Amino acid sequence: MDFNNSDFKEIFNFSFLTLAFIICIYEAPADLRSTCIIALKNQFSCSQSREASKLLVRFLGSNIEEQWMRSVNLAITNWILEIHSSSNHHDHAMKTPCPLFSYSFSTQGLWKVQLYCPVIAMDAETSTCSSLSDESLRFSLNFHQLEGVIQLNHRVIVREKWIEVMVNTDNIRCDVVRLVNESLMAERGAGVSEKHFPSRISLQLTPTLQSNVLSISVNKSSDNPLREIGTEKTIEAGFDPPNTYIGLKVSAGETVVTTMKPWKFEQSVNGDGVNLNWFLHDSGNGREVFSSKPSVFSLIQPKAWFKNRYSSVNRPFTKQGGVIFAGDEYGESVCWKVDKRAIGKTMEWELKGRLWLTYWPNKHITPYAETRRLEFREVLHLNLA
Repeated sequence: MDFNNSDFKEIFNFSFLTLAFIICIYEAPADLRSTCIIALKNQFSCSQSREASKLLVRFLGSNIEEQWMRSVNLAITNWILEIHSSSNHHDHAMKTPCPLFSYSFSTQGLWKVQLYCPVIAMDAETSTCSSLSDESLRFSLNFHQLEGVIQLNHRVIVREKWIEVMVNTDNIRCDVVRLVNESLMAERGAGVSEKHFPSRISLQLTPTLQSNVLSISVNKSSDNPLREIGTEKTIEAGFDPPNTYIGLKVSAGETVVTTMKPWKFEQSVNGDGVNLNWFLHDSGNGREVFSSKPSVFSLIQPKAWFKNRYSSVNRPFTKQGGVIFAGDEYGESVCWKVDKRAIGKTMEWELKGRLWLTYWPNKHITPYAETRRLEFREVLHLNLA
């Protein structure tokens, strides 16, 4: 990407603003900190800063971008913890200026959305108790951030009477990454293996101007799961010599076996928009993980699926605890038929998303469990040519 002098000016100004924000969190006197951060908050929230932030991350490159965002979100995490521990009611009412940082870009054949958010800034949806008293576990859960990447392929095909817009999944990646080093996590936390994991991802892609849309078609049918039914019969016989009595007992039972993958993918249509949903299911009872909690029995069972979940051979996550949904298994396309009179125009698309992170105990002994949710919205563009 080429940068001009104006771009470098915006990049410098936003970098300075970000560094000032971090310095205020760590170094500003307590009686001035809130005032300084509120002043910076207004600067962060303007559209000019948002555009400048996109220029900055592209200028930094992917690797440095990740380190930059981890440093910023570590500061935000510390600030939120300070707000929670403060007795000042005014501070409790404050919100972070950027709990979620996301950006998107549209290029030939590809849409990409990048997400960063401290776990502590995500909305708490469910938990087994109102507050977590285990300080080491609380430290482990708080000092992580969500990093997400959504990449969708798109293709325009001009037919005789309409235009077809084909969209399919290239990569959906979601990771929960430490904000502190491993030694500090081991010293003050409950260990590096105690963290949230992705439990549901929901995306909704919709053309913002729908007057030119003729129809929408999905390529994935609703599930018709395989169910194996077997009948087991046993015969038991006994002989009692004194009474010359033959006892005969016959019993029959039915065994039902259902094969299930931990992640379930669904497509659905809402108006002219498509919904893409990935749900993680409990392999023990088949329930959706994001809306349930582990049973008491499973918490004490060492072979429960969520125990040692990042090292088990049957883990539904990567070794690092994230998930990747790629085109090899989730590449079903969605097709919009668009009026041919729209050719040569630029279509605007809205991508709304929600991501759920869930914590169930891994190696740490605790009954605590919770689920947090993040929502985002990005605007994408597509040239009909």
